[in-house]
Amino acid sequence: MKLLIAGGAGFIGSNFARHWVSRYPTDDVVVYDLLTYCSDRSNLAGVEDVVEFVEGDICDQDSVAKVLETYDIDVVVNFAAESHNSLAIKDPNRFFDTNVIGTQRLLEASRLAGVKRFHHVSTCEVYGDLDLNSPESFSEQSPYRPRTPYNASKAGADHAVRAYYETFGLGVTISNCCNNYGPYQFPEKLIPLFVTNALDGERLPIYKSSQNRREWLHVDDHCRAIESVIKKGKSGETYNVGSGFEASVDEVADFIIGLIGASNKLKKIVPDRPGHDRRYLLDSTKIARELGWTPQIDFSSGLANTIEWYRNNRSWWERGKGRLQVDELGWGSQTGPKSSS
Repeated sequence: MKLLIAGGAGFIGSNFARHWVSRYPTDDVVVYDLLTYCSDRSNLAGVEDVVEFVEGDICDQDSVAKVLETYDIDVVVNFAAESHNSLAIKDPNRFFDTNVIGTQRLLEASRLAGVKRFHHVSTCEVYGDLDLNSPESFSEQSPYRPRTPYNASKAGADHAVRAYYETFGLGVTISNCCNNYGPYQFPEKLIPLFVTNALDGERLPIYKSSQNRREWLHVDDHCRAIESVIKKGKSGETYNVGSGFEASVDEVADFIIGLIGASNKLKKIVPDRPGHDRRYLLDSTKIARELGWTPQIDFSSGLANTIEWYRNNRSWWERGKGRLQVDELGWGSQTGPKSSS
């Protein structure tokens, strides 16, 4: 198989590149990435010598088309996206440009090149949010009700993928995944931000709605799920990917503080960001039943191993912290929307 990994120098994409190369060492793998602030070629440690790297923008259809033709690509896996909810509040344009227009350009280039399968990596957040006490979860049939610019841009991308299947017959699959964590996650996201701050004795910014919950999945389990969809998933189908394990922001902070041995006084309550979703929970019955995928890494051991990775890779995350785009401690003073939902 000849595989193009769009956004393959980012967090999940680089982990997927390592996963795929380890599983299918004779496949040809091309990583296509623009190398924005949160991606880095060093994220491809261990596989950079066995994958082909091409720097490029998914919004540039001609560039994508050239790569697809040059390497005779069979399968495109699209991780390329702006993904930080907080940054989307400050600069929503870049999210719609990359996530909607960029995905459409990638789809069009794939259609014209005769790509056999286009797998699009999406998020649980397209479904909106749930009440904290709701017995419900999101299935693949749940309506889309995005509440933030990031969520809406990912929802738009999902709709574009489906349109290319229905209108043009492009072979597509979509996976909507819950919150990931693991090595190489840029330190703007909650778990690496809390871990690296705690390691340095710095404050952990916890939004005022500290009981808002997320479903957490280790990135290695996510990579296994995507592999299952590519290998066994049915074209035109969507698969939810979740762990079933939920924890509030406050509970995650307590887990990290406990594992590191830091002071509970590091926790600092800060104003909620606008549009802060309460809770997401996916029903992952379909992928388990049809493809045989279930998560293998429990949160306690996965988090402990993740903390150890950040402890051992200080130079990597210190470089990343120098490129942070949002001050999570200062929502009240930043420009942008004033009201909170």
